[in-house]
Amino acid sequence: MTILSRTEYANTKGWSRQYVGKLAQQGRLVLTLDGKVDVEATDQYLAMTSDPSRTNTLGKVPMVLNPQEREPEFPHVSPAGLPTAAPDYQKARTRLAIAQAEKAETEVRHTNGELVERLVVDEAAFSSGRMVRDLLLALPAKLAPELSAMGDPWDVEKHLMHELRSALEDAERIATEDFNHALTMMS
Repeated sequence: MTILSRTEYANTKGWSRQYVGKLAQQGRLVLTLDGKVDVEATDQYLAMTSDPSRTNTLGKVPMVLNPQEREPEFPHVSPAGLPTAAPDYQKARTRLAIAQAEKAETEVRHTNGELVERLVVDEAAFSSGRMVRDLLLALPAKLAPELSAMGDPWDVEKHLMHELRSALEDAERIATEDFNHALTMMS
């Protein structure tokens, strides 16, 4: 384990002190408790967190580890002093690409009318449920005088069935119109 000061580390790599300071600000240097650079660990950590699409023309991007070597995980110390997992550039890029693809797919499905806004559907369902409830609760007051005059149970049943069916058909028609109106307002 080689330990160097930041200036010495910059000199051995042929980098400026400012660049090493920038790496320190980004949390990409593995430092000892006294603030010195652990060279081997820092080199491996920089290899894990560097952008592989950048060239190594200026010597600022470290070489990638030998593929046979197992990449050790070096803790990255958070501002609170707690170790966190080392960032992996390729995994982060993959997660970003997947998220962007899912977002684009969702937008296409929304544009094609395959998806709707949840809030619109929730509001339409609530108002439909409320309307059905109100229609059904209004039936007893409407039907009581008519049913009390009927003596035959068969006539009462037919009349009740007719009124219930009529109320439910009205509810279906009104709910469909309201839902379609809500969806067209959303577009």
